[in-house]
Amino acid sequence: MARTGIFICHCGSNIASIVDVVALENAARTFPNVMFAVTQKYACSQPGQNAIRDAVKEHDLDRIVIAACTPGMHEETFRKVLTACGLNPYMLEIANIREQCSWVHNDKEKATEKAIDLMRMKAAKIAKNQPLFSASIPVKKHALIIGGGIAGVQAAIDIADAGYPVTLVEREPSIGGKMVMLDKTFPTLDCAACICTPKMTEAGSHPNINLMTSSEVISVSGYIGNFEATIKTKARYVDHDTCNGCGLCETKCPAKATSEFEQGIAPRKAIYKLFPQAVPSKPVIDPGACLKLTEGKCGVCQTICPCGSIKFDDVEKETTENYGAIIVATGYELIDWGSAYPEYGGGRYKDIISGLQFERLANASGPTEGKIKRLSDGKEPETVVIVKCVGSRDFAKAKPYCSRACCMYAAKHAHQVIDKIPGAKVFIFYIDVRTPGKRYEEFYNRTLEDGAVYVRGRVSKIYEEGGKLICKGEDTLLGRQVIVEADLVVLETAMTPSVGSAELTGILNISKDSDGWLNEAHPKLRPVETNTAGVFLCGTCQGPKDIPDTVAQSSAAAVKVCSLFSKDELKTNPMIANVKDDICIGCGICEGICPFKAIDLNEVPGFYQGKRVTRRVARVNSGLCQGCGACTPVCRNGAIDLLGFTNKQILEEVDALCQV
Repeated sequence: MARTGIFICHCGSNIASIVDVVALENAARTFPNVMFAVTQKYACSQPGQNAIRDAVKEHDLDRIVIAACTPGMHEETFRKVLTACGLNPYMLEIANIREQCSWVHNDKEKATEKAIDLMRMKAAKIAKNQPLFSASIPVKKHALIIGGGIAGVQAAIDIADAGYPVTLVEREPSIGGKMVMLDKTFPTLDCAACICTPKMTEAGSHPNINLMTSSEVISVSGYIGNFEATIKTKARYVDHDTCNGCGLCETKCPAKATSEFEQGIAPRKAIYKLFPQAVPSKPVIDPGACLKLTEGKCGVCQTICPCGSIKFDDVEKETTENYGAIIVATGYELIDWGSAYPEYGGGRYKDIISGLQFERLANASGPTEGKIKRLSDGKEPETVVIVKCVGSRDFAKAKPYCSRACCMYAAKHAHQVIDKIPGAKVFIFYIDVRTPGKRYEEFYNRTLEDGAVYVRGRVSKIYEEGGKLICKGEDTLLGRQVIVEADLVVLETAMTPSVGSAELTGILNISKDSDGWLNEAHPKLRPVETNTAGVFLCGTCQGPKDIPDTVAQSSAAAVKVCSLFSKDELKTNPMIANVKDDICIGCGICEGICPFKAIDLNEVPGFYQGKRVTRRVARVNSGLCQGCGACTPVCRNGAIDLLGFTNKQILEEVDALCQV
């Protein structure tokens, strides 16, 4: 006979302010098989956990119901308590009376009644619980990091320094991402390249890091500790094994194309390094711009290369390798403001630029060697307008979220204009000013002291007239229209998920939110993990953030991977799908419905009318199965049960509710 204990948490006032916890305790004592019931101020605290241990010993309890918050918050905490008591950790049920009762109801009587029903159901279910046991799987101690911006580079270095091999995959010809394009970083105005390029060099020369640039992950199979990934490397037309990076080919190449690194404001050669400090410091050929590859002409780079490294017959390659963990660090893009905001000229005016284009103008290694100039005529602007939240916090036309870095980005750009162009006027149009980082508010105030003029309101229209950009807006503080004649307009545009991140969610079986950002498993308790075990997130693939937060999160993801690699074997989650071979007919519906590809159909021996035959039976991979339960309702014969949530257990809950 089951001996159940029920522990009801006040959760401070989160639960107790709406739910009558004393009534819950009295009701719990009347449930079948309940030997003990008590309320606790904070069940998850050390005193609360100690009280559970004492009650288990004193009342000889063999299963526990916790009436508290969501299982996603503290289920693992209470499982550890049961283990410490000598009980099977899966003889635990949690009735979620916080999120499902106190947080969603105002009527105390009805909230209490609902909470009692939830407890009654869990008490009935746990009487049918059976002990579950984990299996062990080996761990391949090799990490795969997708994305070579500062997030991926930092995570790679941290894992490699811990002694584990890392493969760092980057789709561009060089690692570095967006940070290496920047001039300075707020609030200290450190040189971005001075921070980023040493990290890049360290990653490029680290004995435990294998760089795979111009590459993309195209498929992933397997499970935590045992992933198999296929990586496609584009044709570079330059043999990086023999190339010494002398750069002679670049100087002689006659063909030009628009430079992606310079944000379209300067050209590059058809054979090129992404930027002078690129890692690896070796060129690639753009097949769309190369005269030899497009027209069969030229080939001067091949003629003059002292190492014989130019290979016009190069083709893309695929490599497949096993990894124990995957970190996604795919970064961000900037919104296409030209199509979203035709009222800002729709990209027709050269002197309306994005914040990242301004960074290249202000950068000493940029096309103007750090001199801020108009792109139309090369003249120094006297009046600069900076427009914030272009594409951010715009429910009508673009993205509803805040891009977080734009306020400080704008303040930095204003400071740079005033610093580099004496006497220049800077107007910043804003909705709100948000400065949530360390020393950020001080930096913002410094910009005001520098002389930047902040105008609270959106810019409604920008057009060109008499060689000036006419910016029309509203000052919502004064309640009047504002018109500024500008020489240069800088748009601080919204961050959006990187190209290809949507496809990556399907490859890795991870989820994304309504805006396309990748979802973490829990925003507070598991902020760098995903719901697919062994896959971690860091940086702006998860959502907009600044460099300090990105780097901190990258190291956090690296620690999670190192913790995983510190074990030779992992315990699997026993709450997975279980197939009853005797009634499985091998129809394959479960195989097709499984989102984690955890079910296969296998041939098994058997007998039919006295003859030896083989038949198809579903088999569940315990490493891949995440216990989602999608397979159980589609099984025609009821041959699949989800351990911990079997049909008998669920029906027991329904019966308990209906008998009230």
